[in-house]
Amino acid sequence: MSDASSRIVEAVREFGEDSLRDLWVFDRHGYEHLYIREDVADAIDSVDVAKFIDNERFGYITRDTYEALYYADYGYTVRGFDTFEQFRTFVGERPVGMFAGFDRGSAGRDFSVLNDQLQAMAEDIDFSTLTATADLSD
Repeated sequence: MSDASSRIVEAVREFGEDSLRDLWVFDRHGYEHLYIREDVADAIDSVDVAKFIDNERFGYITRDTYEALYYADYGYTVRGFDTFEQFRTFVGERPVGMFAGFDRGSAGRDFSVLNDQLQAMAEDIDFSTLTATADLSD
């Protein structure tokens, strides 16, 4: 794992502690997992991960739509599932998508804190180098 990947995983783990389930980065062409907890790896063994990532890529379109329709800048999306919450954001000049799953807990999380931290990290880390297609141009 690269130093950049390690720093990102560390930041997200610090935010979510032991509830972090998985952490992925993606662009329009490829994706990479940065972290998958063992029990989650077993659970997604039968899931078509590529199809799931393709669904997350729609975020590039909705992000642009939100930017055009609202008076405020789009920051991130959180989805609630029966056993976990999923956070998604886009980071960097050539936006790279990132999503992370967290076990549901009794206390809410302030995902704006995580988003702000990741956006700040983009000043030092080129997130576009983290995906499997880092050498492809958009």
